Amino acid sequence: MKLVENKVALVTGASRGIGRAIALRLAQEGANVAFTYLSSVEKGEALVKELEQFGIKAKGYRSDASDFQAADQLVTDVVADFGKLDILINNAGVTRDGLLMRMSEENWDTVININLKSVFNLTKAATKSMMRAKSGSIINITSVVGIRGNAGQANYAASKAGIIGFTKSIALELGSRNIRSNAVAPGFIETEMTDAIDGKAMEEWKQSIPMKRGGQAEEVADACLFLASDMSRYITGQVLQVDGGMLT
Repeated sequence: MKLVENKVALVTGASRGIGRAIALRLAQEGANVAFTYLSSVEKGEALVKELEQFGIKAKGYRSDASDFQAADQLVTDVVADFGKLDILINNAGVTRDGLLMRMSEENWDTVININLKSVFNLTKAATKSMMRAKSGSIINITSVVGIRGNAGQANYAASKAGIIGFTKSIALELGSRNIRSNAVAPGFIETEMTDAIDGKAMEEWKQSIPMKRGGQAEEVADACLFLASDMSRYITGQVLQVDGGMLT
């Protein structure tokens, strides 16, 4: 039997990068996958076709995770379409980097709303169904930056640190209902976002990592699969770093 066979997962921000890898990994292990995207309808439709190749049900929803009402409606639609919701992976996120003295209020608010408020929105909506079922796994994608901070990313670091505090609090609130809440903290992961980094800077990054390489989106997806499955059934309130030893 596959690790998450017949479970229903909702992955936010899954049209590319880490979110896409997570959706594909869950489908490979038997989960029916609902996912969100915000801009590219073409990418959303293409991902549905890829997911369906694993013999599971898949559906993409164009939805803004930072919008409270939209998030609530999204979860309602997913439960109506799939019959239940077992796994929620809050992955949607953006960056608007800049030093504090130059950071605009708009760039602060945008990052906090998309990265942190979205986690509140989706979790609050999803736990209604999970509490009725007395079962569920919530996985929030944070970052090593949320643990140690990073110059030029005060907004991003604050949002990701907030996710960690939220994750631990929800674990305490919902543990008695058999709903688990954990976070995954990726380090330097090679995605479309890192392709724009200068080659020399990229090598300097890699040399600062004990494993001397960047991580792959699939390696983050594997961590999420573990936390989504019954293999982690007695694990909650934890932050799993996928960083090649960066913060060791």
